[in-house]
Order: sequence, then structure tokens, then C-alpha cells
Amino acid sequence: MAENMSLLGLEDELTCSICLCLFENPVSLICGHSFCANCLEATWNDRISSLSCPHCRMVFPSKPELKKNTVLSAVLDAYRIKAGVSEPVKEHFEVKKKDPDAIKCDNCMEAKAVKTCLTCMASYCEDHVRPHRENAIFRAHQLTDPLPDLMERLCSNHGKLMEFYCNQHQRCICSTCLQDMHKGCEFITADERRFKQKTDLTDKLNILEVKTDKNQQVISQMKEQQIKLKDLAATRKRVLEAEYRQLREMIDRDEKEAMLAIDKEQEKGQSKLVSLIKKFNENIEKMSRTKSEINILLDQSQSLEFLKASVDLPSVVNVEPYNPRMNVESKEVIAYHSSAVALKEWVTKLMEQPLENRISVLKPEFEKSVLGAGLGNQFPGIPSEIPALLPNPRDMCLGNQFPGIPSEIPALLPNSRDMWMQNAPVAWYDPSAHLRSPSPSCGPKAKASGTKQKNSSKTAKDQKERKDQKPNRSRNPSKGANPVFSKSMENLLDITVKTVDIPDINPPAISPTVLNFAKRSDLLKYGTILNFDVRTAHKRISLSENNTKATVSDDPAHYTDIPLRFSVCSQVLCTKGFSQGRHYWEIKMSSNNFCGLGLAYGRIDRKGPSSRLGRNADSWCVEWFNMKLSAWHNSIETVLQNPSPSRVGILLDCDQRSATFYTVQDRAYPFHTFVFPFTEAVYPAFWIFSNGSSVSLCKLGN
Repeated sequence: MAENMSLLGLEDELTCSICLCLFENPVSLICGHSFCANCLEATWNDRISSLSCPHCRMVFPSKPELKKNTVLSAVLDAYRIKAGVSEPVKEHFEVKKKDPDAIKCDNCMEAKAVKTCLTCMASYCEDHVRPHRENAIFRAHQLTDPLPDLMERLCSNHGKLMEFYCNQHQRCICSTCLQDMHKGCEFITADERRFKQKTDLTDKLNILEVKTDKNQQVISQMKEQQIKLKDLAATRKRVLEAEYRQLREMIDRDEKEAMLAIDKEQEKGQSKLVSLIKKFNENIEKMSRTKSEINILLDQSQSLEFLKASVDLPSVVNVEPYNPRMNVESKEVIAYHSSAVALKEWVTKLMEQPLENRISVLKPEFEKSVLGAGLGNQFPGIPSEIPALLPNPRDMCLGNQFPGIPSEIPALLPNSRDMWMQNAPVAWYDPSAHLRSPSPSCGPKAKASGTKQKNSSKTAKDQKERKDQKPNRSRNPSKGANPVFSKSMENLLDITVKTVDIPDINPPAISPTVLNFAKRSDLLKYGTILNFDVRTAHKRISLSENNTKATVSDDPAHYTDIPLRFSVCSQVLCTKGFSQGRHYWEIKMSSNNFCGLGLAYGRIDRKGPSSRLGRNADSWCVEWFNMKLSAWHNSIETVLQNPSPSRVGILLDCDQRSATFYTVQDRAYPFHTFVFPFTEAVYPAFWIFSNGSSVSLCKLGN
């Protein structure tokens, strides 16, 4: 009861002195007196003279901004509950910001203000601003365009104009604050701060404009490439269809699968382009939103909120748009085309002969090849008809028997007779045997003793299983199968097996390492001097010793950003490129793990994710990764036996269109050979990843 009585005794204090009723939406002036918002507005609107407090008559130079007294409103609500007084319909009171076009003169309160005096802290119309322009007394007063937030520019502590900006505390201050609380702080004028912030936002806006244009250009290029990609796929289909129409019904399934392979490559390329277009469109949307925020801030550059605002650029600004190279020239598609050309000629020649003469069609050519190589007696017991049936499609294509065939097709076709001579009899049972590389670490003595022990342990059961074994017809080139003859020769091999009775034999194995090693002195005849090209070196790669040693470090080098430089993969090219003749060089590796050696066209992508050596159609490499050795080209991997060399030699034969990799010891042992068409000069290329690892270009002769 006492609490209620004490609260009810506050009725006089809760009464507006203008309407003599309880406050409704109470507002307070800087003098401390409170009034109903509507009562105070009505009182000031009826006055012609200067504005003042209706209670203490304190005069205001301009109309103050009215703010709701929240504490008094809470007391009023509690009073009405205790006194049982019904709460009036509350009118939502908002302090409306002045529209710059509606600012009135603080003298006449009628005419539109044309200038604001920052010294008098008042706005004047054309008539009342004349003394400031004509009277010398007001010459030192600072005139500016009408300001809607004039009262907000006054310091809440000292009532002076906040004409300075404290850099340390990042806020506007007056001259008194500068001498008191902010003494010793670094400061600039508010106008200088506004100019600096406006310049910064303008620079960000320009960056967004440039990035947006680049993204749109890349999107346009990718859309054009979509059309070209479709045309390339259609052209490849027409060429394959022309070849398949001349084949018999037994290879119809191959034709359909070839079409699906091209569609798959086209779909793969289209899918990648669509996803990239979507990503760059999203980046544009994010940057557009930031642009809108900056434009909004720039529109209100005269307000205090502008000085407090801060806009950060989105993270997508750091993403460099790129246009990946797409095509349908995958190894599988080329293999389909090559096999179609080779099979057409082979079947045509075979079918022109009577049935009893077909087996002996290629026999004279095979016998001539065997005698010329001096290996005629190395495989006793093998019927001569078997290798005679294996054509040499490269010789056929290179002999101009197929006018109009692209020049890169013959180079992709294997030399089947050479396969037989190097791998017989395994090559007959396993068409992928020519892809398995010999191990240079095995010496002649170890190889011969191992072969002898293996042969002595053979049983009759093992020989029978080997005899019944079927050829490997895997279509996956990445698993070591011959992509050209693995499936297309299936029926022809069956015909041969039915015609020729293959005896159960086990010829002595001869180490390919012993047969294929090269004298290092012979290779050094083609030696060339190389240097790393610093313009292409990734920032993780530092070059030393006259640009002949490349070392990987986690501390980036201070290279300039240029289009030639690799920016995604830690790679580097050499300064020289080769398009003709023979060239040989050697590389010394500090660690044969997480590194790659190879060749690349000068047009290889430098910025996109497909710039890694061997992951595109413009580069070839052998790569050590987690102690596994693989050969890479066009994102197709062929796993090799790892000789774990510390010194590797590379012989590039531009005339034969091949690149052979050697393990260099007292002799040079080949462990892999690339055969590929040259359309332009190729450059030695290197990939090194592990921190501290290095590769060095050796001085030949030591």
C-alpha cells in the first residue's frame, strides 16, 4: 500500500506543463525539461520568433532533434497500472531526419535554407545569409551547403563542432576534446577523413568493376568455346562414321562405343564449363552486392554514418577468372580412330585373299623383318604365322596409304612387330605387355638366374593353364591395356587361334634391360645446355647456380606476376624449346619422390587447375608420387616399374617424334618412351613439390 501511495504521489511530476495531462510520448530537451511530443511540436509551430523551452525559456539557435525519454515512458506505464488509468492509444513517435531539400531557415522558419554556418550552427535562407556574405564581421564564419544533421555534428560533451577526426580512436572530436581527452593523438580534419574514405571506396569500386568485366569476358569466351566444342565433336563423329560405314557388322558395337566416348568427352567438357560459368556468375553477384553497398554509402557521404561505415571486398575478388582449354582429343577417342583406320586396311587386304592363303599374306614381310634384326632363332618353336598376322599400322599410315588421315594418328599406333620381337611370346597372350616397362635395376646375371629358377619350377599344370589363358581385352588404357588393339582385334585374334595350332612352349627369357641399354657416350653426342626460365617459375621455386638448380620452398619468392608464370602448380620450364633434331640432357634429383620430369608445349596453361604436367593435352611427364612411378599425358596414367634413380637422362628425337627417359649409371637404361606428334616446339618441364627438394640440370660430360 505504501508503494502504491508513493507512486501515485508522482502525478504532478508526470504531467505535461503544456496540456496539463499525463505525458504521451514524452520527449526531453537539452535543458532537462520534458513535454508531450505533439504538444511541443504544436507550440513551436505556432511561434514566429526564435525557438525556446516552454518551461525555462532557454533559446535554441536551431530546432533541436527530439528524442523519446524511455525512462519517463516506463514510469508512466507503471503509474497507469497502479492508478488504474487506461493507457491512451500510443502514437509511434519517430524522430524524422530532415530532408536536405526541406531544411528551413532558422531565422524566419519559413524560407528554404541555402547555407549553413558552422560557426553560428544555424541555417539561413537567401535573405538572412546576406550579412554573412556582405558584413566583414562574419568573414571568418564557415559557410557550407545546408546540413540535415547539424545538431549531430556537435560534441555531446562540449557542444562544439566536431571538426577533427582522431585516427587512434577512430571517431570525430571537437577542438576541446583534442586538447583534453585526445591530447597527443594523431588527428586529421573531418573533411580530410571524408576525402580519404571516399577515395578508398572509389578504388574498391573500380576493382570490382574491372573484376566484373574480366568475369564477363571469360564467360563469353567459354560460351564461344561451347559452340566450338560441339563443332569439334560433330566433326570427329563424321570422320569416325565414314570409317565405320566401310566395316562389317561385327564392329557395330565398337562404333557405338566410340560415339559414346566422344559424347562423354563433350559432356565432360560441357559440364566443366557450365560449372565454371555458374561459379563466375556467383562471383559477379557477390561483387555486385558489395558495389551496391558502396554506392549506398557514397550517396550519403555527408552523414555521420558515412564516416563510421566500413566495407570489405568479398573474398571472390582474389579469384582470378580463367578459361580452360577443352577438346575431345582424349587418348581413348584417338585410339578408336586409329584402330578403325588400321583394321579397315588389314581386313580389306586379308579378305581379298582365298581362305587357304590368308595366313601367309604377311609371312614374307615378317621373315624379312626377323632376319634383318638378327633375331630369327631367339624364339624356337613359335609358328611364323603368328607374328605375320600382326600388322604395322604406323608403317601403313606413314606410307600414305590413307590420304586425309591426320598426322597425329599414325604416331599413336603401336609397332606390333616390334612388340612381338621385344616381348614374345607374352605379347601374343597379353596385348598390354608392351606397356610394362623393364626394370633397369635388374642386371644380366640376376635376370638370367631368376629366369632359370622360374623355368625349373614350372609344372605341367602351370603350362596347361598358360596355354588355356585368353588374351587380355581390357579397354581401360590407364590399366596398361593396348588402347588400339585391345578390343578391335578380338574377332581377328579368334580367327587366328582357330587357324594356327599354338604349341605349348616356354622360351628362355631375355632381359629387355640387357637388349635395350645405351652407351652414355652415344647419348652425349646430342647433349645440349639448358637453363631454367625464371619467367615461368612458380613463386615456391627458387633458382640458383646460374638458373641450373630449382629448389622448392614454402617461403614464396618475390617474382612479378606475369602471364608466363605458373601460379597454381610448383613448376618451371626451360628457356629452350625444340622442334627438330635430337637433343639430350640429364637431371639430378635430390629426392625421387613428389617430382615430375617431362616436356610441354609453350602454350600450356599456367593459371588453371589443369596446368599440372601430364594433366592436359599439351604436356608429357614421368612422375614420382609416394614412391610410385607413373607416366602421365592428357590426365591418363600408366604405372611403371620404379627404378628409383637419382640421375635421369632424356633423349628427345624430334624426327622420330619420341622422348625416351633413361636411368643414368655407367650405362643408360631406358624405362619409358613417349611417342607423340609434334605440332610446335616442346620445352623441358619440371614439377617439384616437397619443401627442400631440388632438381639440377647436369653439366654433360661428368
